[in-house]
Amino acid sequence: MKFISDIIKSKDITVSFEIFPPKLDAPLGPVMDTAKELSKYNPDFISVTYGAGGGTSANTVKIASFVENELNTTALSHLTCVSSTKEEIAKVIEELKANQIYNVLALRGDLPSDGNFPNPGHYKYAYQLVEELKKSGDFCIGAACYPEGHPESHSKSEDIENLKRKVECGCDFLITQLFFDNSVLYGFLYNLLSKGIEIPVMAGIMPVTNAKQIKRMTKLSGASLNSELNILIDKFGDKPEAMKQAGIAYAVNQIIDLIANGVKGIHIYTMNKPDIAEEIMRSISSIIKD
Repeated sequence: MKFISDIIKSKDITVSFEIFPPKLDAPLGPVMDTAKELSKYNPDFISVTYGAGGGTSANTVKIASFVENELNTTALSHLTCVSSTKEEIAKVIEELKANQIYNVLALRGDLPSDGNFPNPGHYKYAYQLVEELKKSGDFCIGAACYPEGHPESHSKSEDIENLKRKVECGCDFLITQLFFDNSVLYGFLYNLLSKGIEIPVMAGIMPVTNAKQIKRMTKLSGASLNSELNILIDKFGDKPEAMKQAGIAYAVNQIIDLIANGVKGIHIYTMNKPDIAEEIMRSISSIIKD
């Protein structure tokens, strides 16, 4: 077992992947196969998202355990608190420890659609989950951050203050939500430093390979599409193979620019598509060599 914070310290550049569990009634096999394929590219870690509700969230620990213990690749297990009671969270934390998973991404999660929030039996904020993880074991804890500001924040400065609270509670590293304009990230990193937030930040990269999907995801995450990417979507959006090729090329150029400008961590949202990760890794293989 390796702490991600130690991996970051030991390397000039880290590259990691994100995968997500299947829907409630779907078999785990295809996701396990995806993880196996991704592990061949020697990522520094693979993160596994946490679905709201018992089924998909229960599978998070199973998949993370497979990555950590069967594939011998460091696993980062997501843990969201808004959809689970404090007792349920405590149970998941014990399951993580039993499976030797000590890297956790602490998230609030999406608010319930029924408007039943805050619930007194649930944690209200991600920083509370960070505190609980710190009390519960020797965890390396990551958190999410939003280069363009959290969609629910009144201002970017308020968002950074909330982020600072997570760091003060013991967060070890940050992973950004998707963004498509690197200048937005550079400005965000400057603002973090100006507020005394100096822990490592990994840039979350989403290859745009499906026009409809990316428009839906940007709406949920608060990210915006820049003019360059909109031109690509307008030109190739109805041609799946061309859109895939253009989207991968855009992501590769984004990654190269980030690394050239001193960003040391790249986290790729693979959407469970190993072929996309493979093409990106092949395109940056010499760039990320120590």
